Amino acid sequence: MQFVKLDIQAPAAVLTIDRPDCLNALNSQVFREIAQGLEELEANDEVKVVIVTGAGEKAFAAGADISQMVHQSGKEGRELAQLTHRANFLLENMRQVTIAAVNGFALGGGCELALACDIRIAAENARFGLPEVGLGILPGGGGTQRLARIVGVGRAKEMIFTCDPIDAQEAYRIGLANHVVPREKLMEECFAMAERIASKASFAVSMAKSAVNLSMGVDMTSGCTREMDLLGLLFATEDKTEGMTAFLERRKPEFKEF
Repeated sequence: MQFVKLDIQAPAAVLTIDRPDCLNALNSQVFREIAQGLEELEANDEVKVVIVTGAGEKAFAAGADISQMVHQSGKEGRELAQLTHRANFLLENMRQVTIAAVNGFALGGGCELALACDIRIAAENARFGLPEVGLGILPGGGGTQRLARIVGVGRAKEMIFTCDPIDAQEAYRIGLANHVVPREKLMEECFAMAERIASKASFAVSMAKSAVNLSMGVDMTSGCTREMDLLGLLFATEDKTEGMTAFLERRKPEFKEF
């Protein structure tokens, strides 16, 4: 892969968008490589958490590559959106937990990439924004859908309609960022969270992720029915026996399933 780098440090792995000369702008090839990298990581049983970030200190990903989009037709625009959604749905639904390490600008497609992650940790210099309507288009990689689910419809509409970016502290205030940390501590904090998550029963974490994701698109009864089904499944696992036995014996559990 030319523009995406993978660094596996099990139980975590880092996927880095590596185009610092153009603030990690996203084009068709980058989205294909992101999807390829995520598929490789999902197949790796040693990887429990995937950290997504951008190369350099200025940008997570400063949006889609406008130099590519300006010449594209309606058909090509929709094809680009399909590539974007493929990468973002992989991030959202892969069995591993995904953490966005937002180191600078997360604009347009970069903001949508962060929105698709399970958790967002922002450096103090991070800035989030969706500038698409100022370019005559709209957020086409899930921005109109995920942002409202995370921060509420009113705030999502304001961000999308005005194109005004927000800083890390405002992102934290409205629930877009889970944490804000000093820039030099960003990856340290992400790895620390990855270690805490990886110490839990990974199969149970993946099932909990599935249940929470489902809750965004179904009624309460359907969501709770699925939750009960998943709980029953987990009660039949060796990890459930190990986790509860370790608790009663006051020792650290040794989970094995994923």
